[in-house]
Amino acid sequence: MTRIAIRAGFAAVLLAALAQAPAAAAPGAPAGAGGPPTVVTDAGTLRGETAGTTDRFLGVPYAAPPTGELRWRPPRPAARWDGVRAATETPPRCVQNSTAVTSEDCLYLNVHTPKGASRNGRRYPVMVYVHGGAFVSGMGGNYDPTRLVERGTVVVTINYRLGALGFLAHPALAAADGSSGNYGLMDQQAALRWVQRNIGGFGGHRGKVTVFGESAGGLSVLAHLASPGSAGLFSAAISQSGAYNLALRSRADAQAEGTELAAAAGCPGQTAACLRGLPPSALLARQKPVLFLQTDGAVLPRSLDDAFRTGRFNRVPVVNGTTRDESTYFVATGYDLAGRRVTPDNYLTEIQAMTGVPRDAAERVAARYPLDEYPAPASALAAAATDADFPCPALRLDGWLSRRVPTYAYEFSDRDAPQLYLPPVSFPYGASHASELQYLFDVRNAVHPAPLAPDQRALAATMRGHWTRFAKTGKPASHRVWPAYSDAAPRMISYTPSGPGIVRDFAADHECDLWAALR
Repeated sequence: MTRIAIRAGFAAVLLAALAQAPAAAAPGAPAGAGGPPTVVTDAGTLRGETAGTTDRFLGVPYAAPPTGELRWRPPRPAARWDGVRAATETPPRCVQNSTAVTSEDCLYLNVHTPKGASRNGRRYPVMVYVHGGAFVSGMGGNYDPTRLVERGTVVVTINYRLGALGFLAHPALAAADGSSGNYGLMDQQAALRWVQRNIGGFGGHRGKVTVFGESAGGLSVLAHLASPGSAGLFSAAISQSGAYNLALRSRADAQAEGTELAAAAGCPGQTAACLRGLPPSALLARQKPVLFLQTDGAVLPRSLDDAFRTGRFNRVPVVNGTTRDESTYFVATGYDLAGRRVTPDNYLTEIQAMTGVPRDAAERVAARYPLDEYPAPASALAAAATDADFPCPALRLDGWLSRRVPTYAYEFSDRDAPQLYLPPVSFPYGASHASELQYLFDVRNAVHPAPLAPDQRALAATMRGHWTRFAKTGKPASHRVWPAYSDAAPRMISYTPSGPGIVRDFAADHECDLWAALR
């Protein structure tokens, strides 16, 4: 099985899991002091609701619906409305394979504030969360940030165009208005611009905006660091498990893939008009299960690895991290849950499939990850794939970033973290991909919800404290607790239920010398 096929398999299971979720004053001025919270934005007045210790404004339009002639165009401003618009319902998720309601009309965000923040005259730091989901699934409303808000922040969660509707690159689209691909990233930038224009009315501080995200959301955060169009829209960044794809596709390769998709979906003439007339179902049926960002000459002028290596990125403090056992999730979805097993006989072949190395290199990998040191062959494969795709690229990124901006590195290492999305398999999940999210949010799309143990709840409180302190000060903790990373002192924090500790041998723990030589 090829590496692409393995990724397609785990993406399909990931999507199936995520799809089951329930899910006249100056602009920005508060519009009243009694009753439900009310705020005037640059498009009209919003009426939110109070929920316990927080106020929330749900389903706020930040751009025009990208439908009809606006499909595959940069986001346009949202239309103004008269009167007071109720902002009390979670918006539909963007088009994706899901049993829940989806819509192309999906460019909405949700604002969560401390109770009374729009009226009390204070200015709270702002955190804008970009959800993950392989760029083909998910929604901002899946993540309840109440416990972050209770620590004195305003949190904004957003939707953005996904899959082919968000990232299709095609020559005909480029010819029409110069843009092609990365529309979902443009949506995120439009949401950040909305925050700059309007967040003051909600009690937010436009000069203290932290953008953060996990997985595809973490990669999006790194893209904003590299995108000239994102300059000035945020003052700090947190990337969680986002360094897995720093070498982006070229515009030519992305457009070649878009041309193939257009023909398969029913547009052999390859015209923009035909593409814009296709039903979303035709695109969903034929898009690749995993779609990534691409260099396009404008939104992303260069690949992310090149931007960070050469210092051509937006200079703000950064938190960057991974989970200890990222790829147990992907081995589970690509093997056990797909009816396959990793065995001693196929171990070398599966190393090639998961990491993309040739046979002779796979033998070197197998020697570093010997089967007799792991509880199951699948665990050995997951360890190799984890190190190849997540911690070692993240460590390289830490080095590039830390030469120019304050950089704080972490590893989430609670190997007993509940697995919210997948059923049990033949090997332990450990601290798998996305397992840290439940320590920051109340995760609404958990397929297998489970409570945290008391020591895990204490760890969650510590992590939320670090995330919100970073949003407030640009430093997640004191230097004694969490020192900045540097090439000379490559230290990072490890999150375990017994408490955070300093890791000094991360590269050795993850065999990064091997992966530097092989990839």
